[in-house]
Amino acid sequence: MRDMEDLRKEFENFNEQNFNGNPAFCPDGQCDSDEEIDLKDYPSYTEALYEKLIAPYQSGIYISRWDIKDIALAAGDSMAIHPRKRMFELLMKYATSKENMQKVLDALEEHMEDKIGIYTEMIENFPASAEIFEPKIEKARRTMRIFPQIIEEYFE
Repeated sequence: MRDMEDLRKEFENFNEQNFNGNPAFCPDGQCDSDEEIDLKDYPSYTEALYEKLIAPYQSGIYISRWDIKDIALAAGDSMAIHPRKRMFELLMKYATSKENMQKVLDALEEHMEDKIGIYTEMIENFPASAEIFEPKIEKARRTMRIFPQIIEEYFE
């Protein structure tokens, strides 16, 4: 009986610590990190960019397969629909030159700005949604700020 009470108390402490304003982990990916992004921590620039640009918990924006197709088309490439990761890899094969990568990043930035516009409209129409969309907007803006670093890191 005592073991059950200890377990219950431990669970209550865990619950209070992790869900009442002092989370020890971030199950929804909404935790922000103040650490500087270092693209050299990844085995290839394709992996680094996939992690930083396509992962919605990092970039704040979900980029679907159709979005990648549209981004590629805006950058001057045409591709068929494949799994997201494969499509991103094909896009990175297209973006092997500085000029093509700049086109891809410009198209991606335009896409992200469109999504930010949708998020902003949601906040204006439904003010209670601000707590959901404002962190996503901030992540998207932070992601777009690394675009010059991508060009500098991999193409100069």
